[in-house]
Amino acid sequence: MKYEEAVSLLTGQGKFHIELGLDRISKILALLKNPQDKLKCIHVAGTNGKGSVCAVIAAVLQEAGFKTGLYTSPHIFDYTERIKISGENISQKDFAKYTAKICKIADKNKIPLTEFEVLTAVMFKYFADKKVDVVVLETGLGGRFDATNVIKENLCAVITHIDFDHTERLGKTLSQIAFEKAGIIKENCPVIVSEGYEVFKDTADKKNSLYILVSPFEDTSNLSLKGLYQQENLSLALSAVRYLFPKIPQSVIQYAISKVQHPCRFQYIKEKNMIIDAAHNPNGIHALRQSLDYYYPDLQRRFVFGCLKNKDYKAMVEELFDKNDEIYFYHFNYPNSASTEELQAVCPYESKEFEEKFDYSDGKLTIVCGSFYMISEILPKL
Repeated sequence: MKYEEAVSLLTGQGKFHIELGLDRISKILALLKNPQDKLKCIHVAGTNGKGSVCAVIAAVLQEAGFKTGLYTSPHIFDYTERIKISGENISQKDFAKYTAKICKIADKNKIPLTEFEVLTAVMFKYFADKKVDVVVLETGLGGRFDATNVIKENLCAVITHIDFDHTERLGKTLSQIAFEKAGIIKENCPVIVSEGYEVFKDTADKKNSLYILVSPFEDTSNLSLKGLYQQENLSLALSAVRYLFPKIPQSVIQYAISKVQHPCRFQYIKEKNMIIDAAHNPNGIHALRQSLDYYYPDLQRRFVFGCLKNKDYKAMVEELFDKNDEIYFYHFNYPNSASTEELQAVCPYESKEFEEKFDYSDGKLTIVCGSFYMISEILPKL
């Protein structure tokens, strides 16, 4: 199978949907002789920030000499971005080979895997075959019934900031959402959190898991990732590193965090005076607005925004824009993309449909934000 064929298989209607549960992923991994049981994992869940936490942990462990696997989602341009070993994406050849093998076994045994389940099985098998030392594992959605939660134990669990997102699947209250995230806490395995939800402490007690509540105390002046919210993320990441690997020197940690990369999270493109940020829920948009006001309080702003219909885009639009902003909406090529008309209907200020060219010499700060799907489609045009 070629890489393009593997992508077509993953994005076909049979697999490109969400169906939470551990039964299907458990069956396919059992047929693969349970590669996940051979791995040492740091498991990260949360509403916002989990990707940044994973990126920082992986960067430090890699710099310290560990062969480090990193599994994140979604990707921006290429599926291979999701599966990395020591900073290198899985090759398109290996991605296609593992995808073909797993889909063939699943079809033969009538296991109707979703896209994310296929990717998760590919990741576990690939990392086990490559004998990585540590896997930094980001949940896809929720925690309790997320495919990554098929692991029986972890080196530690990390739970980032909790807020409203995917409420149709995870619950209508923050406590219900926190309960789903707490599902990654394992027996006798520590959990590190930044918010003191009662369900985190209760679950840790039931599982005999060491409970570590972290304050956002780390100095971010040397961190390559920008955004006010990164202080909390950095504090969680380094608490996990220092607890699990206390012998890693501070000099190694500081060098690693100065070089860590996590694209499209308050990423600044100097040549075009542009910020790219995949804030795609109200809490993420709130954090984006706070960071813009802190880092660029005096610059005029030009926004390009697009999101999915099932997000609270009215709240996002009201939070993000000001009457002096230049506002463009983008209807990207995805089945659930909110149309320009739908976004304009909830926007209290004048707005336009996205145009493909801007005059970047006008001194305005351009902010491209919203859905990952939108960003991956629009960036080549910009």
